[in-house]
Amino acid sequence: MTFIRRYPLLVLIILLLMTSIACQALTTLQAPAPSSNSEIDREAVVAAAVATVTARLPETNSNSGLVAPTPVTTNTQVPAINSDLQDKLIDVYARVNPSVVHIFVYEQLADTNNEDAPPPLPIGSGTGFVYSTDGYIVTNNHVVVEGRRFEVVFADETHRNAELVGTDVDSDLGVIKVTDLPPDIPSVSLSDSNDLQVGQFVIAIGNPFGESGSMSIGIVSGLGRTLLSQRLADDGGRFSLPEVIQTDAAINPGNSGGPLLNLDGEVVGVNSAIQTLTGTNSGVGFSIPVNAVKRIVPKLIEDGVYTYPYIGIRMANLTLDLQEEFGIGQTEGAYVTGVSSDSPAEAAGLIGSTAAGGDLIIAINGTPIDTTDELIGYLVFETETGQTVDLTVIRDGTEISIPLTLGERP
Repeated sequence: MTFIRRYPLLVLIILLLMTSIACQALTTLQAPAPSSNSEIDREAVVAAAVATVTARLPETNSNSGLVAPTPVTTNTQVPAINSDLQDKLIDVYARVNPSVVHIFVYEQLADTNNEDAPPPLPIGSGTGFVYSTDGYIVTNNHVVVEGRRFEVVFADETHRNAELVGTDVDSDLGVIKVTDLPPDIPSVSLSDSNDLQVGQFVIAIGNPFGESGSMSIGIVSGLGRTLLSQRLADDGGRFSLPEVIQTDAAINPGNSGGPLLNLDGEVVGVNSAIQTLTGTNSGVGFSIPVNAVKRIVPKLIEDGVYTYPYIGIRMANLTLDLQEEFGIGQTEGAYVTGVSSDSPAEAAGLIGSTAAGGDLIIAINGTPIDTTDELIGYLVFETETGQTVDLTVIRDGTEISIPLTLGERP
């Protein structure tokens, strides 16, 4: 305070300098000074200034001599991304979800003789879909195989009791039937799983964690996978189902038995398993191909069981080590590592792996076989028990033909 009284003029000069610096800094932040020699620069500055304050000037000032540019009209509604896909998904759900059911599985029957007895609790639940309008419902074997009574809940909350018709552990397919299908419930349409391509969009509808009518979308991540059976064969190995579909569509506990659909709403597979370390979806799910459904389900409805054609061999894909060890020049085929006793293969004279090598199957009925999965796939989808097939085999470097009559898988 004493300093200001003694040197008022000096203080005034300092304040003026500070004000000048502040104004210069503010001007620099708002807009650069235009060049007085450039008409283009002056117009640019005016345009920039007008653009900056357009939102504050809804009307043109007729006295200024300047015409305000017409503000750009923007669409306040963001257009939908992939609207065609979205419409397809909505349509598929509306058409197919009424055919998808929630299955509750009980291990004991209700006690009808005791009105005070508490109702039995379900031991599990899963998903299924209406296969035909006479009440047959397709699901997974592992969903229904332990049950004694089944309750089916439709999308409109209609409840029906169901009975077990048939199961097949090797394909993990099961069939139940309701005696009184609600009116206007359609059956699903079945596609051809041979037409699937990796990258194709697919849809899963089911009841994950009990959440009824849940829908997820993904792609076909892989084709030609194999699904191991839940039972052991007589020799300790496991049979497998070929041509299984891999998908990243979310499949979780409760989705089992539900349909995997294409964008036309046709069933391409039956959701069955996931590969996970946590018990929940990891982006690697597996679906039984619908072509297996077409082949197996009618037999389950008719006979309650499905009988697979059977050769009776253990096989391995041909590796570089096997080629070098046994001097095999062929690079593809199903290498016979063992022959089961009393099997069709033993009766036909097939030879398993020995010190001198084993038979290499390179074709069946003229269809080339490059891998063990291809041989299994041909047997499952193209042959019947009791049928005689012609195996093309390389033995000791020589190609021979061996007729073999298929038996029944034990």
